[in-house]
Amino acid sequence: MTALEKLEQAVRSFSGIEEQSFALSLPYWELRTYQKGEYYNEYRNVCKHLGFIVNGVFRTYYVNAETGEEKNMLFYTTNQMVTAYKSFLTRRPCNFYTESMVESTILYIHVDHLQALYKQSHEWERFGRYIAEVAFNLMMEHTEDFLFKTPEERYVQMIEEHPDLINQVPLYHIASYLGIAGPSLSRIRKRMQKK
Repeated sequence: MTALEKLEQAVRSFSGIEEQSFALSLPYWELRTYQKGEYYNEYRNVCKHLGFIVNGVFRTYYVNAETGEEKNMLFYTTNQMVTAYKSFLTRRPCNFYTESMVESTILYIHVDHLQALYKQSHEWERFGRYIAEVAFNLMMEHTEDFLFKTPEERYVQMIEEHPDLINQVPLYHIASYLGIAGPSLSRIRKRMQKK
C-alpha cells in the first residue's frame, strides 16, 4: 500500500470522506522523511502543516526554562495525525517542540491548502472539525489522566494507544510522558510482567 493509499484509508475511515472529495486533496500532500532527532515543528515557530504519520514516532515536549528539563506531553505514532494544533489554527508561534524519535515518514498538507479544501467541500470542512475535536480531546484526556489516574493506569493506557512505543523510544522518555521517575517506571513494568 502506498503512502497516499494509507492516508486515504485513514481519512475516509476517520471522517467518512468520499473518494471524489479526497481526490481534491491529492495535489497538496507532500511526502517527507524525518531523521531521528529532526523537528517537525520547533518552539517559537509557527506550525503550518498537518501531518499524517505513514510510519514512525514523534513526541511533543516542552523545556522548563529554569531547569532545562524536557517534559514529554504527547506521542504520535503510525497512522495518526500530527501538528501543533493551536499554532496551526492561530498561526502564532508554538510553545512546544515536536521531534521525530525514529526515522519517520509523513505526508503533510499546508494550512492554506487545507483551508482551500474547506471552501471546496463540506466533507473536508467536516474533516477539519473532527481534527479539532480529536486534538481537543487528546489534550483534555492527557490532563485528566494526570488528575484521576495512577501512573500504572497511565502506562497501561499508553501501551494500548501506542503498542510498539516501548520498543521504539528510550524508557526515560516514557517516564517523562507518564510524569514519573525512571525507577518508578521500572517498578511498574515489573509488576505488569508478573500479571
